[in-house]
This record gives sequence, structure tokens and C-alpha cells, in this order.
Amino acid sequence: MRSSRLLDLMLRLQGGPGATAERLAEQLEVSVRTVYRDVAALQAAGVPLWTESGPGGGIRLLDGWQSKLSGMTGVETSALMLLGVPGLAADLGLGEQTAAAEAKLLGAMPLPLRAGAELWRRRLHVDAPGWFGRAANAPHLATVARAVLEGRRLRIGYRRRGREATRTLDPFGLVAKAGVWYLVAGHRGATLSFLVSRIEAAVVLDEDARRPDDFDLAAWWARSAAEFDRSLLRYPCRVRLAPAALRSLPAAIGREAARVTPGPADAEGWVEVALMLESEEVAVHQLTALGAGVEVLEPDSLRAGLREIGAGMARRNG
Repeated sequence: MRSSRLLDLMLRLQGGPGATAERLAEQLEVSVRTVYRDVAALQAAGVPLWTESGPGGGIRLLDGWQSKLSGMTGVETSALMLLGVPGLAADLGLGEQTAAAEAKLLGAMPLPLRAGAELWRRRLHVDAPGWFGRAANAPHLATVARAVLEGRRLRIGYRRRGREATRTLDPFGLVAKAGVWYLVAGHRGATLSFLVSRIEAAVVLDEDARRPDDFDLAAWWARSAAEFDRSLLRYPCRVRLAPAALRSLPAAIGREAARVTPGPADAEGWVEVALMLESEEVAVHQLTALGAGVEVLEPDSLRAGLREIGAGMARRNG
């Protein structure tokens, strides 16, 4: 972690008027003594840092000095965000550029920082797809990514419910979720998400995309995902749960469905909970995962479904 802190310290001072050791210690969440040790390490690595005492003093970098990333191209600079996730870089057609950016970034680092970065590269790997599924085939992903990065409008042929429709979009960003790529884009005044694997054709247009200046991709995706989860929850039921089952509820039915307030606990610690789930069929399978820690109070048909599964398990394991 020290190499990351050294880089953070250097970047905080680069191009600025400097800062006191106390201020840097507060920002980096370390002691003042640690800040001075880090300054000494950077000085030993050739970074032109010095300290001034007295009013208006502090820790400063030589005016005009910057860490250099020699020969970094525009595409390689964009690819910096993909360091550590080579699978995503390859999907976007940026595998070679990401590797080149990584080599240039490491080459520009002082030795103490480079050693730490190399350590994390060897010991950390991000595997985006889920265990039991393969990433969906998305042959036009590189074209879509180019439109996103260049800020150009995009014309696509999109397959949905067995039909293909042509749409002209304003790309806002790309999201990779469990190995599946989604395009978030503006279409006729609405912000929508599109499965990139369903795009049958893609052409980048020679027109600037109209992207809101204040659009926050991560925040929009979080809201959209939560709204989608809530839209599926249409089946009301009421259950009693043992303490262990209550703790396991998010894993069994999902975090959104588990956002409920249980009633008061009885003498054994069991509580009543009103739930909204997707359907009775889904509810039977989800609640079965809670084992003997769940009792369905209503509806009767759901209670009967669990009773039938329990009886079948008892017969086969009796």
C-alpha cells in the first residue's frame, strides 16, 4: 500500500502550491511522521521535493516539474482506466493499447512506486464474468466503444423480441456487468440501456453525440438496476423467520426484496416479515433455501408449495 500512497502524495503536490505535512497527513490518513518518511523516499527516488519551515511553509515540488509518461498516445491514455482488467480491454479492442500504456506508466515511475505496482499486477486479477455463465457474444462492441470514446452518434440495428429495428443513439457510456456489456444512450429524449450482444449492426456517425454535461453513468446505472429489481417484485406474502433465516434473507431473495422491516421477535427470536417477491413459483424456490427457518403464514398456496417440497425431501432422505 505504501507505493500507492507515495504516488498519491506526488500527484497531490504536482502543479500545486504545496501543502503542510499536517494537511497531507489528514488527506492521506497517516501520521505526520509517515508523511516526512514518504517525502524522504521520493527525494531518494529523484523527485525534486523540498520543505520550508515557518509561516507559509510546507512541502513543495520544484516549479514546473511533472512526472512524465513518455510517448503516451491519446488511445493509450484512455486505456489507462482498463489496467488490471485485460478481459474487458480485449472486448473493447484495446488490449494492445492497454498493455502499451501499462508499460509506459511503469517505465515513468520512480523505482519505489514501480515495485509496488508490479507487485499488485502479479497478485491481483479481476475476473469479470460469473462462475456459471459465459460472456455474451458482442461482435460490434469495439465499434460501439469507439462511438462512446469519440463522443459520436451511433446508428444501430437492434434485435428485440425477434425483430430488428434501426435506431440512432447518443452514446453516454458502457457498463460491463458479470461479463455482459450494456450501452447506455439517449434515444428520443429518454436514457435507455441496450444489450450490446443484441446489436446486429453498428455505424459511427459523423455527428457529435448530445451527452448531458452532468450525466453520472455509475449513479444512473445504480438507480436503473434498483428500479428494475423493484419492478419484478409483484407477489405479496407473509412469513415467519428464525434469526438465522432472517440473516440469510438477502442471499435467498436478493437485496432489494430483503429491504423490509421485521416485526417484533417472539420468545424464540422468530419475527414476522411481509415480502414482495417475483411470483409464487420463484417464491417457493427462494424460500426453500431458508430450510426449516421459514414458515409461510400466507397465502395458503405458497405454504402448500413449501410443504410439498419439504415432504418430498423427507421421503427421499428419510
